Amino acid sequence: MAAQAGQVGAYGATGDMKTIRQLIYGEVIAAVAFVALGFLALFFFFDFVDELQDIGKPGPAGTYLVTHALMYVALRIPSHLYELLPIAVLIGTIFVMARLAQSSEYTILRTSGLGPWRALRTLLVLGLAFVLVTFAVGDYLTPASDRSAQLLKARFQGRITVGQTGAWLKEKQPYNTYAANVSALTADGNMQGVRIFEFDSKGFLVSLTQAPKARFGEDGAWLLQDAERNEFGSRDATTSKVDRQKLAAYRWPTEISAEMVSVALLMPERMSTIDLFQYIQHLDANGQVAQRYEIEFWRKVFYPLSCLVMVVLALPFAYLHFRSGGITSYVFGGVLIGISFFLLNNVFGYIGNLQNWWPWLTAAAPGMIYSVFSLGAFGWLVLRR
Repeated sequence: MAAQAGQVGAYGATGDMKTIRQLIYGEVIAAVAFVALGFLALFFFFDFVDELQDIGKPGPAGTYLVTHALMYVALRIPSHLYELLPIAVLIGTIFVMARLAQSSEYTILRTSGLGPWRALRTLLVLGLAFVLVTFAVGDYLTPASDRSAQLLKARFQGRITVGQTGAWLKEKQPYNTYAANVSALTADGNMQGVRIFEFDSKGFLVSLTQAPKARFGEDGAWLLQDAERNEFGSRDATTSKVDRQKLAAYRWPTEISAEMVSVALLMPERMSTIDLFQYIQHLDANGQVAQRYEIEFWRKVFYPLSCLVMVVLALPFAYLHFRSGGITSYVFGGVLIGISFFLLNNVFGYIGNLQNWWPWLTAAAPGMIYSVFSLGAFGWLVLRR
C-alpha cells in the first residue's frame, strides 16, 4: 500500500509539473510572439517609409511600384526577426514572470513544487527552443530572403554594389597572383566594372585587364566582354613598354566562383554560417585579412545562445514584489536591457575588428557579460532572498 501511494504521489507531482510547464511555455511563447510582432510591424513601417523615395523611378525592369516596395520590405522581415528574437524573448519572459508575481500566481506555483532550480531548468528548456528557432532563421531563412530582396532591388536599380570601390578578391595561382575588382553584380548574375591585376612572384605588376561587363562560364572561368588588356614589359626605365590590346572576348581561368563574388558584395551578417566559413578559408588561403568575417562567423555561432541568457535574466522578476501598476516600469527596464545588449553586441564587433581582438572572444564577450549579470541577479534575488 505504501509503495502504491508513493507511485500515485510521484505521478501526481509529475502531472502537476507537466501542467505548470505547459502554463509557463504557453504564456511565454504568446508574449514573445506578441512582442516580436510589434517590433516587426514597427520596422516594416520604417523600411517602407525609407522606400517611398524610390517609388516611381524607372529602371531596367520597369518602374519601381508600391507593390515592389512592399515585397522588398516583406523580404527584409526575416533579418529583423533574427536581430530582434533575443530582445523579444527577454521582454516577453519578463512580462510573463512579472505578471505571474503580481497576481500571486507564481506563489501558488512555488507551493506546487516549482522551486528556483526547477524554474530555471524549465526556462532553460524553453530558451533552448528559442535558440534553435533563432539559428534556423539566421542561417537559412535570412540569407535566402535577403538575397531575394537584393535581386529584386537590382532588377529596378540595375545592380548590386557595395561601397564606392566594389568588391576585391585575391587568388594565388601557380606562377602569378591575381587581384580582381568587381564594381557591381547585376540581377541576372553578371558582373560590371571588372578589373584584374596580375602580379609576378616578386610582386611586380605584369598586366591589367579591364572590362565593363563579364559573366561566369560553365567551367567557372570569367568571360570578359569588350576587354582592354595592358601588358607591362621590362621594368628598365629606358626600355619599358606597355602592350595594349582590345579584345571582344577574354577568358580568365580562375577558381573565384559566382558564390564568392556575391558573398563579397553582400554584407557578412547576411551570409549563412557555412558560406562565412568557406569564404574565410578562401581568404586565409590567399593571404587576405579575414578578421571581419571571422568575427561575424563567431557572432553567428554565439548570438542564438543569447536567448538562454535572456530567459535566465528574466527569472528573478518572478520573485519581486509588485505594487499595482508597477509591472510597467519593469517591462520598460527589460526593453532597456535588451537594447543595451543589442548595442553592446555591435560595439564589440566594431572594436574587435579595429583592435584585432580574438574573433571568438569578441563575439562571445557580450553574452558572457550578460550571463554573469543574469546569474548574479538569480543568485541574489532568488537563492539568497
